[in-house]
Amino acid sequence: MKSFSKVFIILVLMNSIVFSQNQLLEDIPFIPLPNQINSLEGYLYARNIEFIETNSNSQRLSSAIKIFQSVWENKINSSLFEASYNSKRDKVIKLVIDLDLEIQADAYHLEIVKEEILIRAHTSEGLYRGLTTLTQLILFSSSKSDLILPYGSISDSSKYNYRGSMLDVARHFFDVNDVKRYIDIMSLYKLNFLHLHLSDDQGWRIEIKKWPNLTSIGGQKEVGGTPGGFFTQKQYSELIEYAADRYITIVPEIDIPGHTNAALVSYPELNCDGISPPVFTGIDVGFSTLCANKEVTYLFLKDVIEEISLLTPGPYFHVGGDESYVTSKEDFIQIIDSVFTYVEKNKKIAITWGNNSKTGKILQYWNDESDYDIISKSESVIYSPASHAYLDMKYDSLSVFGLSWAGYSSVKNAYNWDPQTVSEELINLEILGIEAPIWTETVSTFEELSYLVFPRLLGHAEVGWTSMDKRIWKEYKPRLDQHVKYLNTLGINTTK
Repeated sequence: MKSFSKVFIILVLMNSIVFSQNQLLEDIPFIPLPNQINSLEGYLYARNIEFIETNSNSQRLSSAIKIFQSVWENKINSSLFEASYNSKRDKVIKLVIDLDLEIQADAYHLEIVKEEILIRAHTSEGLYRGLTTLTQLILFSSSKSDLILPYGSISDSSKYNYRGSMLDVARHFFDVNDVKRYIDIMSLYKLNFLHLHLSDDQGWRIEIKKWPNLTSIGGQKEVGGTPGGFFTQKQYSELIEYAADRYITIVPEIDIPGHTNAALVSYPELNCDGISPPVFTGIDVGFSTLCANKEVTYLFLKDVIEEISLLTPGPYFHVGGDESYVTSKEDFIQIIDSVFTYVEKNKKIAITWGNNSKTGKILQYWNDESDYDIISKSESVIYSPASHAYLDMKYDSLSVFGLSWAGYSSVKNAYNWDPQTVSEELINLEILGIEAPIWTETVSTFEELSYLVFPRLLGHAEVGWTSMDKRIWKEYKPRLDQHVKYLNTLGINTTK
């Protein structure tokens, strides 16, 4: 009897030691930080979970579940079987659409209790955001052998509907695999829009079947004169689908009427004098323009917008409109009005950069050199203040890559900003959200790109998701340090 008592006491002590070494739910270094975390006493052994099921019929969610199964099985070294929905089954991860929940589309409730993980939401998007939080919980659990998940619940939703990043594939081209890799990381941090800058003076990066020279001629080079490249329409559609499976919407941009040298090189008739300019491989801006007085210009724009729109299921089409320094105001308005018409006919909503002679319904703010009388006529704004959100700005004077025209932007600077206080002049506009652009004048490989993007992009993800009162730098920094270590294990180059 005494021997049994000793064994029992030893087992109790061993269990208490195991539990004491594991985190509470609020100790997990989530990025972005959820709105509300409630810890409970107790732990769930992940190996006890055998199934994952949902009452949703979403194909996107089905794809997401398969991705999650792979993460779970790699981390836990135990099978997770997808099963048909059964509300009474235990040892299960349940993803439940609950139409009685009066919450926004990306909101979710996550609960970890005995032999069950339950995620409830009003939409499949909400379930996906909850599944993403669960993914981070698995990745950043401190348990070393059998994965132990702390009991508790998370109630969460985003601060802004639009949480994006822009990838410039025009200055330097990044291929399908690079873009997919970028999408993978975006999805882990609940970013939901990828803006692709598909055309500029240096290169045209998407196939237009009615205008094949745009890629065969205009896509040949990039900054520095090295070989460029482009996406075929099939490849572009592949990226659309890949992003959609991760609940990310692609926003295409064709920048007009400036930033068009690659198009002007490809087709002489788009130039007012009918003569193609030389290929441009530098980084200057503001010297090119489409010709407002030629019918072919409008045929070109109509065809381009139509072909890309047919490939793009998302609601937005970015038309640029910035730095058209050699376009007269009258010509600019004539061209941009036509573009707005073409975009609207294709059932898209136009987005324009902020410093131009006319804007559409959605303005993307990026600097203070803006005509506020014009842009205040927009309905909503996406904030990308260059001094905080431009990922191509150098961290400091020692940065290997990047530019500094908007100043240096440290990791802390990229985190410590509030979209609601960026511009007093635009205070009456609805804030659609935020976007962190990476312009690629100075980077030509994914490793170089990563140096500038990571870890600052993670801070922007939290700016877009988490309420301002919960965003505290000294508490964010230790969380970020753990994510940097994780990104490094994926081969992602970071500055830290």
